[in-house]
Amino acid sequence: MEERLSKGPSSLRQGSLKSSLSGRSTPKGSPTYRRLNSSRTPRREARSGAGGIQWFRSNRVVYWLLLITLWAYLGFYVQSRWAHGHKKEEFLGFNGDPRDKLVDAEQNTRRDLLTDDSLVAVNNITNKTQVHVDRKIDVILAKKGNGFTSRKKRSKRRRRNLPKVRDKLKAKTNTESGDAEGQELEILQKNSTFGLLVGPFGSLEDRVLEWSPEKRSGTCDRKGDFARLVWSRRLVLVFHELSMTGAPISMMELATELLSCGATVSAVVLSKKGGLMSELARRRIKVIEDRADLSFKTAMKADLVIAGSAVCASWIDQYIAHFPAGGSQIAWWIMENRREYFDRSKLVLHRVKMLIFLSELQSKQWLTWCQEENIKLRSQPALVPLAVNDELAFVAGFPCSLNTPSASSVKMLEKRQLLRDAARKEMGLTDNDMLVISLSSINAGKGQLFLLESADLAMNEDPLQTGSEVKKSLDIQQDQPSLSVKHHLRGLHQKSRNLDVSSTNLRLFTSVNTTNAVSINGTHRRKIYDSKVAQEQALKILIGSVGSKSNKIPYVKEILSFLSQHAKLSESVLWTPATTRVASLYSAADVYVMNSQGLGETFGRVTVEAMAFGLPVLGTDGGGTKEIVEHNVTGLLHPMGHPGTRVLAENLRFLLKNPNARKQMGMEGRKMVERKYLKRHMYKRFVEVLTKCMRSK
Repeated sequence: MEERLSKGPSSLRQGSLKSSLSGRSTPKGSPTYRRLNSSRTPRREARSGAGGIQWFRSNRVVYWLLLITLWAYLGFYVQSRWAHGHKKEEFLGFNGDPRDKLVDAEQNTRRDLLTDDSLVAVNNITNKTQVHVDRKIDVILAKKGNGFTSRKKRSKRRRRNLPKVRDKLKAKTNTESGDAEGQELEILQKNSTFGLLVGPFGSLEDRVLEWSPEKRSGTCDRKGDFARLVWSRRLVLVFHELSMTGAPISMMELATELLSCGATVSAVVLSKKGGLMSELARRRIKVIEDRADLSFKTAMKADLVIAGSAVCASWIDQYIAHFPAGGSQIAWWIMENRREYFDRSKLVLHRVKMLIFLSELQSKQWLTWCQEENIKLRSQPALVPLAVNDELAFVAGFPCSLNTPSASSVKMLEKRQLLRDAARKEMGLTDNDMLVISLSSINAGKGQLFLLESADLAMNEDPLQTGSEVKKSLDIQQDQPSLSVKHHLRGLHQKSRNLDVSSTNLRLFTSVNTTNAVSINGTHRRKIYDSKVAQEQALKILIGSVGSKSNKIPYVKEILSFLSQHAKLSESVLWTPATTRVASLYSAADVYVMNSQGLGETFGRVTVEAMAFGLPVLGTDGGGTKEIVEHNVTGLLHPMGHPGTRVLAENLRFLLKNPNARKQMGMEGRKMVERKYLKRHMYKRFVEVLTKCMRSK
């Protein structure tokens, strides 16, 4: 015993001490002894780790659960990569692009109007546009089944294993789209001289203005009645499509305003045709994928449903059939004014809480149709005209919620002039060029072909004269009020005037304190002339929006065919892609043309936007344009159809000759916008609609 104690403290192990104190001895080879002394040496510690592995292997349930978890995770990851990837051949390399990636508009410039890396040289001196053999110019407009959307739909069909019949229909649609594209390319190859593509200028705006819409934090007036009404409310907005046209853009801006004021907004999109999906994602507007049961359930829980087009009639009908009491919480903002839209929506007009129209003429027209069909509405329709959003009002120099000490309205006016100079420089324009723009989808209802015909008349025909000669002092004689325009619509008469203009070069001479009157519908136009030296001026026409899903390909072909027959006119034509960044286009322009045909434009959102930038408007005498444009004050009106082309040509020549008249009309237009068409005016009217239609708390 003494020998064992003499070996030192290290020999006194706790296990031995306990066993001796307890009066029991534990053999060294016993399991109890090994368990008590297993952590005393590195060798025993290694054996302990091995024992843990053995224990894990012995528990097969945990082992299999871990394998199943890893397998499930791998399966979900592979499926998500397959569904979200753009290109299946890049799938194994995981190089597919994300679905929600936001792409700047400038990167898609060549998607709809493509050119090779070489530029198109437009020679304004020889009246010929030189196009090299290796240069191809393609206009891709409103084709179905192209782009990322179609690939995404095909991948969804494969995952859901839909019937083969749908696959056949899909193949048929793609074939038809391919044929249309081939025909379009053939037309373009035959008509190489059609104009030059410019823009979009989003990056230019960001650089010059030192501001971008992506940086804004919201435009809600927290102290206003609108914000008070929608705070913490749930609303559902129904989009009929996502094209870059008036109705979808207006609904998108309404959703943005509601979100910034504290409301919860869900969007139901009936057709994803168009390019606004990425913009909705950027603005964090939630889009309900399902257009049926899920959208109905969401609408049932909402305080108000706002439908943004007459095309939403089918969804409203299905929703009311699913939830009969749902009509009492629907406000229907109708933005069309054609009989075909009334016919498709007349069965449910009397079942919604309230109809909302854009203009007095539109409201009267729809009420007349309702009387003809014996339709009794549940309430008196409301009138909510569209307005200039804060982004454009900010650039145009109006005081708005986006102004800061470093970006006041005065400073924005100075930056807008810099933006004008930069944009015109990129377009290749000079100070003497008068740029006329028309931004809308390209179809017969918008009248782009009539505009080009008028421009051709203005450039190539001598003004009608009555024999008076030009004085040596270059004074311009008064007009001879003769020659009424035959067969024009609604009995309008345009009396011609004498202008001392060269039909070839459009040389315009001006003198001081000289007036000239032209009679249209009994009113007179007073011409104001400059005191500048005679100058040579040129007319330039910019047409948008190339690539819009609302464009009509046959009509585009007709325009290109017309330009191919008028080489001189084609040198003065510019094209721009569809985009929501239009501030640079308005800033660069001198005149805006709203040439809608038929019943005219329902309202004309672009009309008030152009007026906000100080542009005189040449518009057709009908529809909402007649309500917005005050003749001889903020612009000039002309008849619709072919009779209006000559009148429009005269109006173009008049504005070419009189820069001061353009400036004065533009100033009057800005005053009208400030009185009636800013954002605060629109949402003040919306307060009345919300008060009557929104479900009480």
